[in-house]
Amino acid sequence: MNRIDDPLHDRETGSVDSTLDTTRIDDVRIRAVRPLISPALLLDDLPVPDEALALIERRRAEIADILGGRDDRLLAVVGPCSIHDRDEAIEYAHRLKATADALSADVLLVMRVYFEKPRTTLGWKGYINDPRLDGSFRINEGLRRARELLLDLASLGLATGTEFLDLLSPQYIADLVSWGAIGARTTESPSHRQLASGLSCPIGFKNGTDGDVQVAADAIVAARASHAFMGMTKMGQAAIFETRGNEATHVILRGGKHGPNCDAAGVDAACAALRKAGLSERVMVDCSHANSAKQPLRQIDVAEDLAGRIAAGDRRVAGVMLESHLEAGRQDLAPGVPLKRGLSITDACIGWTQTEPLLLRLAEAVRQRRRAGAAPGVA
Repeated sequence: MNRIDDPLHDRETGSVDSTLDTTRIDDVRIRAVRPLISPALLLDDLPVPDEALALIERRRAEIADILGGRDDRLLAVVGPCSIHDRDEAIEYAHRLKATADALSADVLLVMRVYFEKPRTTLGWKGYINDPRLDGSFRINEGLRRARELLLDLASLGLATGTEFLDLLSPQYIADLVSWGAIGARTTESPSHRQLASGLSCPIGFKNGTDGDVQVAADAIVAARASHAFMGMTKMGQAAIFETRGNEATHVILRGGKHGPNCDAAGVDAACAALRKAGLSERVMVDCSHANSAKQPLRQIDVAEDLAGRIAAGDRRVAGVMLESHLEAGRQDLAPGVPLKRGLSITDACIGWTQTEPLLLRLAEAVRQRRRAGAAPGVA
């Protein structure tokens, strides 16, 4: 009996006007295709309560006012390098919320809740991509867990911030995010600039990995304009999106290959690039990454230096970022090795006992600046 089809080479028989079988030249490197839940189904299953909606709407407006210089408080995005354990994230959130309430007149605290990890080569890709930490890539489960956590944090009254790395995942979680970032590896990406132009929350663009601030300034100009591009609707259908542009955009200084750019000279240079582009001369400083030479304890020195300049009257620093976890340091994710509680599995962080005093110091710096009544710029 003749075989109808060769399973190794899927060449269908049929008339000359049948659909051309291209399986020999298309998707030849795809190992598997699995169904992806639509955003609409997940949002219907895990809707936003009215209290959370009001909180997120209010926090986005407050963040935009701080970044725009209309609110003299400091924005502080603080939390783990990445989320890998829900219970640890909740414990951290409770501590951060108590401090956020105590400092609310001077510092607007946003919890760093990063679900996706950009990789230079290989490594764990984050809570959405691999929520079980075992390479099983249960992405549907990761999307659900991420949305559940954001809802839990909103129920605590805590604003959250995240990095938008994947171009589809925002449809599942972006409605719950008060502030977002585009990372150093993707700031130059036209697709991420287009994405930012349509996101509903304020967005920060990090300078490039080489330290170039101009690419971030260019990204802001691009993101503030309207765009048309292809994407996926919340119903899971391909569509053409037309955006209005995002005015609530800003630069995040994170240092680069040639060293930090968090000092006064670095802020001066960044503000010069922003001024040349016709943009507001206000920046956020990431105390980690190249600004701390990837040494977590140096974040303390960076934050202390910033506090001194803020207290002296510098209003150009609108925000700071800190990588902070329950415990200081980091650990490797290795098969069969139990993880230590409260310790990062990606970049090393400072611990909570080091974080809280820094936040108190930054709040005091804002109060000193306010009392001095300095004009915008350096006093």
